[in-house]
Amino acid sequence: MKRRLALLAAAAAVASAHAAVERIQVVERVPFAPGVSFGEYGAYEKIRGIAYYALDPKAAANASIVDLKHAPRDKKGRVLFSSEFVLLRPTAATLTTLLYDVNNRGNIAIMGQVNGRSPAQNDPTTAADAGDGFLMRHGFSLLFSAWTWDVAPTAPVAGTPPSRPLVFAPPVTKGVKGRVQNEFTVNAPADIVTYAGMRGLTYEPAKANDPHAVLTQRARPDDARRVIARSAWSFVAPELAGGPGRIKLEGGFQPDTIYEVSYVAKDPYVTGAGLAGIRDLLSYLRDHPFEGAPAPRNVLMFGISQSGRLIGRMMHDGLNVDESGKLVFNGAYLQVPGAGGSAGFNSRFAQPTRHPSMMEEHDYPADAFPFTSTPTHDPASGRTASTLDKARDKQGNLPKLIYANTSTEFWNRGASLIATTPDGERDVAPADNVRIYGFMGAQHYVGRSKTRAPFTACVSTSDHYLPMRALIVALDDWTTQGKQPPASAYPQLADGTLTTVADYRAIFPKGVGITPPEQNLREPRLNFGPRWAMDGTADQVPPKHGDDFETRVPTPDADGNDKGGVRLVELQAPLGTHTGWNLRDPGTGFAWATSRFDGSFVPFARTEAERVAAGDPRPSLEARYATRDAYAAAVRAAADKQVAAGLLLVEDVERTLRENLGLYDRIIARNPADQGCDYLFAK
Repeated sequence: MKRRLALLAAAAAVASAHAAVERIQVVERVPFAPGVSFGEYGAYEKIRGIAYYALDPKAAANASIVDLKHAPRDKKGRVLFSSEFVLLRPTAATLTTLLYDVNNRGNIAIMGQVNGRSPAQNDPTTAADAGDGFLMRHGFSLLFSAWTWDVAPTAPVAGTPPSRPLVFAPPVTKGVKGRVQNEFTVNAPADIVTYAGMRGLTYEPAKANDPHAVLTQRARPDDARRVIARSAWSFVAPELAGGPGRIKLEGGFQPDTIYEVSYVAKDPYVTGAGLAGIRDLLSYLRDHPFEGAPAPRNVLMFGISQSGRLIGRMMHDGLNVDESGKLVFNGAYLQVPGAGGSAGFNSRFAQPTRHPSMMEEHDYPADAFPFTSTPTHDPASGRTASTLDKARDKQGNLPKLIYANTSTEFWNRGASLIATTPDGERDVAPADNVRIYGFMGAQHYVGRSKTRAPFTACVSTSDHYLPMRALIVALDDWTTQGKQPPASAYPQLADGTLTTVADYRAIFPKGVGITPPEQNLREPRLNFGPRWAMDGTADQVPPKHGDDFETRVPTPDADGNDKGGVRLVELQAPLGTHTGWNLRDPGTGFAWATSRFDGSFVPFARTEAERVAAGDPRPSLEARYATRDAYAAAVRAAADKQVAAGLLLVEDVERTLRENLGLYDRIIARNPADQGCDYLFAK
C-alpha cells in the first residue's frame, strides 16, 4: 500500500510539474533544407506546432505575472492561452542541445547573425535559409515561439509568400483602464505619423479620437513639455488593418522635436504570460521525448537586444524556474542587452517593442535597478539587490550566463551599469556563474548601411558575430562539460578602460574627421507611483524623474579605438577608427544625439603624404603595414590570438582574414575625396 501511494504521489508530482502545458499540437512536419547534410548531425527537419497553456493564478510560480489574477479563467480557475512555435532539429534521434532563440519583434534573430542568413518570410525552409549552417553543423536543435503581441503587420510584397511572424495572443484584462504615453520623432517633415514603438503596436485610446488626449512637444528630453492645442491635431486610422494608429497635425510634425501623446487606454494584455509561455514550453520539452526524439541533453536560451533583455526580465521575476522549482534553461546568452533588461515586459500596459534612445522613449521602463549579477546598494532607493535574487531553483542553482555588449551599448543603452555601482564610481565583479564581454569598436549589429544619412559618418564594419559563434559553443561546453569559458573581458574603471564622456572627448584624437558626442544615454530613475513596485501598475504617467544612474563609456586609445574588453581582430590589426557612436546629421534633427544602433568608421590615410595633407594624427596604413602581405600577417596573428583566447573558432579564421583583407583592398583602391560608404562592402 505504501509503495502504491508513493507511486501515485510521484505521478502527481510529474503531472503538476507540467500542468502549465496542457497539450502540444503539431501542424507541420517537413524536411528543413532538403538534400543538405549538416556534418555529423546529418539532415534536419522543421516542426511547426501550437502549445496550449493553462496557468494557475494562485500558484507561487506565477505570482510575479502582472495582472494574471485579473485575466479570464476557465471552470478550473486557470488562465488559458496558446502560442505557435517552430522547431528545427536533426532527424536522427540523438541527444542534442535545445537552443531557444527569443524572437525579436516576431522575427527569428539568431540565424541571421550566427548563420549569416535570416530565413525568408521568417519561415526557415530552404538550404539558403540555413546560411552557412553553423548552428546545424554544431548539432543545436533550434526552438522559436511567439511571446509578444505588439508586432505591427507589414504590407505584402507582390510575388513573394507572406511573412510568418511569431505573434502572441495573450490573455486580456477586460474593463481595466489606465493612462499610457508614447514618445516619437520624425526625420523629415510629415503631416501624419505613427506614434507606436519601433515596428510595433501600442494601446489605442479607449475612446475614439479621445478629446481629452494630450499632445506635447519639446526640443530636449529634460525640457518642459509644451501642450499642442487639441483642436490642431486628431487621431487617424491605421495605414494597414490591425496596424498602429496615427496622428495628423496641422502644419505637420517637424524634425528636432520630441513629441509625446498621452491618453486613457483600456483592456491591457497580460504580457507577462508570454514569458511564462517560454518558461513552460522549455520545461515541457526539457523532460519529455517529443515526436520520436529523446528529451534534450541541455537547454540554452539566446536573445539579441530586446530579446536579450527579455531573458534578463525572466530571471528578475523568477520566471526562469518552473512550477516544480527547476531551472528551465541551464545557460543563457544575452547579446547586446545594454543595461540588462530588469524592467519592461511584465507590467500593466507593457509594450515590449519599446526601449529608450537618446531622442525618444525616455519614460519607458526598459531598465531599472538592480543591474548587476552580484548585490549592489542603491543610495537613492535604499535597496541592496542583484538581478539574480529570484533566479535560483529550489536547490539554489543558477543558470550560467553570458552578457555581451558592443561599444554602442555603452553609448546608447547604459551597458556600463551591469558591472558598476549605480553611481558609476566602482567596478562590481560579476557572479561566478556570469561572464561579461565587451566587443570593442563594434556597433549594435554588424554595419550594413551604404550611406551616411541620417548620420554624419559611415558605419562601423567590425564583425562581432564571429566571437558570438565561439561563445555560443563555449556556453554549451560550460553547461554540459563544466569547461570554463573565456574569462570576462569588458572595460573597467580600475584599469582606466572605462571613463566619463568628458574624459573620452578630451582623449579622442583631433583631426580624424568626426567629433565625439556631448553625452551618452543616461539611464533615468523613473517613479510611476506607489503601485508600480507592488503590482506593475503605473499611477504616474508620464513618470516622475529622479537623478539619473551614472553611465560610463570605453576609453579611447591614440587611434580613437576603444581600450579594454574583447580586442576584435579589427582593433588588433586596425584599418581605421571604429567607434560605438555616430552623430545624427543636422538635417534630420537632433544633431547633439547619437544613432540608436550605429557606430562609426574612419579609415586611416593610405600613405604618409595623404595623412600629412589631411592633418590626420593617426599613422597611415603605409606606416603600419609595409605591404599587403604584412597586413595579412598582422590579421592572422590577431586571429590566432583570438583562437587561443577562445573568442574565435578555427573554422572562422579564414573568414576573418578574407573580410579584413577585402576591406584593406577597398581602402587602398578608394579615392580619399570620395565621401561615400560603398567601399565598406564587397560588391
